[in-house]
Amino acid sequence: MKNNDIKLSEFPEEITEDGLRLYGETSYENQMAVLSHYLHNHCEEVTDEKKKEIILAIREFLSRKQFRQGKDKVGLSDEELWMVAESPLEYNLFKDFFDVPFPAPEHPKFTFIDLFAGIGGFRIAFQNLGGKCVYSSEFDAKAQESYLANYGEMPFGDITKESTKSYIPQEFDILCGGFPCQAFSLAGRRLGFKDETRGTLFFEIEAILRKHQPKAFFLENVKGLAIHDRGRTLKTILEHLDDAGYDVVPPQILNAMDYGVPQHRERIYIIGFRKDLGINVANFHYPDPTTPGDRRPKFRDVMEENEVSVKYYLSTTYVETLIRHKARHEAAGHGFGYKIIDIDGVANAIVVGGMGRECNLLIDKRLTNFTPITRIKGEVNREGIRKMTPREWARLQGFPDSFKIVVADASAYKQFGNSVAIPAIQATAEKELQMLGLI
Repeated sequence: MKNNDIKLSEFPEEITEDGLRLYGETSYENQMAVLSHYLHNHCEEVTDEKKKEIILAIREFLSRKQFRQGKDKVGLSDEELWMVAESPLEYNLFKDFFDVPFPAPEHPKFTFIDLFAGIGGFRIAFQNLGGKCVYSSEFDAKAQESYLANYGEMPFGDITKESTKSYIPQEFDILCGGFPCQAFSLAGRRLGFKDETRGTLFFEIEAILRKHQPKAFFLENVKGLAIHDRGRTLKTILEHLDDAGYDVVPPQILNAMDYGVPQHRERIYIIGFRKDLGINVANFHYPDPTTPGDRRPKFRDVMEENEVSVKYYLSTTYVETLIRHKARHEAAGHGFGYKIIDIDGVANAIVVGGMGRECNLLIDKRLTNFTPITRIKGEVNREGIRKMTPREWARLQGFPDSFKIVVADASAYKQFGNSVAIPAIQATAEKELQMLGLI
C-alpha cells in the first residue's frame, strides 16, 4: 500500500446511487466527513459504531481509486483496514488531507468547534491563537469544497439533523458560529425568529451548548440583530443563552476596518462564559482598534498587484444601466446605486449578490487588452471601471493569499461575502481566551 496516495482532487462531486455523494445537501452522512474528521482527530476514542463507519469509508475510497485505475476491488479485511486507519500517514494513503494551507497546530492549547463554518474564517482566527478544530459543520456544498481544500476536512452538513450533531465530540472548549444572518439583516423582510428556515438555527446552537457545556462561545451576526424587532430578538437570544448556563458579555458591534482590513464592515459579537467558571463578564473588554484612523489600511494595500483579466471590467452597456438605475433612485430620494470607491480609502461592506460588487467598483486603468473573453453587450468600457476580484475580496476579509480559491468566481464572491472578517474575530477571540486562561 505504500505510495498509493489518495488525492482529494480525485473524488468526483456526484457518484452513483450505491456510493457516497461527496458534496451537497446530504454531505452530513457521507464518508468524507466521517473519514476526514477521524484523520484529524484519530487519537480520540472511537466507538465500535464509528469504527465500522471509518472502515467502510476507507474501503470505499480505496475501491473507487482502484476502479478508476481499472483494478479489482479492495480485498483487504476489516482488520487490515483498521490497521491503516490507526496509522494513516505511516501507510502514506491520506497525506493529501494534511498537505493543506491551514493545518491544525501540532500542540494545541485548546479545542473548538466551527458551526455554520462557511469557508473557515473563525477556524483560521482560532488556529492562529493555538486552537484545534475538532468538529465543523457547513450546509453549502461549494463552501464545503473550499473548506476541504484548505483544511483537509469535509464539514458535516445540515446541523438540524441529529445524525450530524451526533459527531460532535462530547468535550471541547469553545463553540464558534457565525449563525445565518439573513433573518436579521437590515435589508429584506427581517423576519427574525419567524423565519423558520434560518432564524431558528440559533436554537441549534443553544441545544449544543446545553448538551456539551463548553467553557465558552463566540457568536457573530449582522449589526441589524441589535435593533431587530426593537431589540426584542436579541433580548430573547441573550435570555436563552443565560438559561443554558452562560454569563454573556454585553454584545458589541465592531467594525472590521478598525482591525487591519480596509473594509467598512460592522458586525455584532456575542461572547459568553459557562457560569460555573466564575468569570466576571464585567471584566471583559472588547479589543481596542488595532488600526485607528491614522493607520488604517487602504484598499490600495489589498489591490491586485498586476493587471487583472478583462472579464472583471464592465461593459459600456452595463455602465449605462447602472447610471440609469442610480438616477432613478436619486430622483425618488433613495441612496441606492453603484459606488466607485477611492482606492486610497476603504471598501464598502462586501455582501452576497450583485449589490455587493456594484457598491465596490473601482477605477483601474492598467488594462491593455480590451478584447472580451465573455459574452457582453456593447464593448469593454475605456474609463477603467471594474469589479473587485475574488482575491481582493479575500484580502478584505483578512484571508491570507495562501487560501486556495477552488470554486468559480460566483461561488467565491458568495463565500467571501458571507465570511467573517478574520482580524476582528482574532482580536476579540484573544481577549476571550485570555479570560479563560487558555493562552
